[in-house]
Amino acid sequence: MTYLAELGILVAIWTILAASFNIIIGFAGLFVIAHPLFFACGAYGAVILGGVFGLPFAVSVAAAAAIAVVLSLAFSVPAARVSGDYLLIASAGFLLGSLQAIRNVDWLGAASGLDGPAIFTGPERTLWGLLTCWICALIVLLLARWIVGSHFGRAVIAMRDDETALASLGRNPMTIKIVLITVGAACASLGGSLYAGYFQYVSPDQFEMLAATTMLAMVIVGGIGSTYGPLAGAIIMTALPQLVSFFDLPPAWLAPVQGMIFTGIVIVFLFVRPGGLLGSTTRIGQSKVRAQ
Repeated sequence: MTYLAELGILVAIWTILAASFNIIIGFAGLFVIAHPLFFACGAYGAVILGGVFGLPFAVSVAAAAAIAVVLSLAFSVPAARVSGDYLLIASAGFLLGSLQAIRNVDWLGAASGLDGPAIFTGPERTLWGLLTCWICALIVLLLARWIVGSHFGRAVIAMRDDETALASLGRNPMTIKIVLITVGAACASLGGSLYAGYFQYVSPDQFEMLAATTMLAMVIVGGIGSTYGPLAGAIIMTALPQLVSFFDLPPAWLAPVQGMIFTGIVIVFLFVRPGGLLGSTTRIGQSKVRAQ
């Protein structure tokens, strides 16, 4: 039962990450793959502020989110001037450079990582962790729904479809990009704080480019640009590869088989349903945002 509950915790955390990533790449069409860095901000912030300085977990989460917002502004203010491949390259460089810096800072644990404080304790530790993570995941999903259904959300969609036309109407696309990246960063930081608070360990290897591709795979499978697609994608891409653990496979086969299942799911969806499970049936890059 504990295994299934912890799997549910992972699904909730990945839902938060995928939903916040979908705000940037799905709703706005911004190819920013520095998202794992904001995930790392929340995780390291919870560990250091809670474990080293002894701050309450809620305060640590809020402070880590503020740090992630500042970091997102340091990236988005100059990077929002470009788009497409240039934005992709800039975000990749920002992620890789920041992770390299973390690996060389001793008080961040360098390459070895850090042990975090026990936020959820006692016999009901797993239950409280599960409830907390899913409440936060629901809040992030509702935030995404509110954004896409608001007047600001319509401006976001207009920017994604034709940035020049939006600018001609007096709206500033650069400001919209900065706001979306900032909101996505704060939500990703929340996911990182929950991850560190429950699993009590963080290291730079957990926030590599693989984390970005995992988020992207969940968004694609669930439905890029759909409000609840990240939830469906997180469930499918987290739970299905874990099914092999119930089979009597040699330990050396377990990770490769899980990787093959993960990759296979993405390939099948790209060919059979390009818009994802809850998205439209159009090709990636042409999917319509759904508020339902």
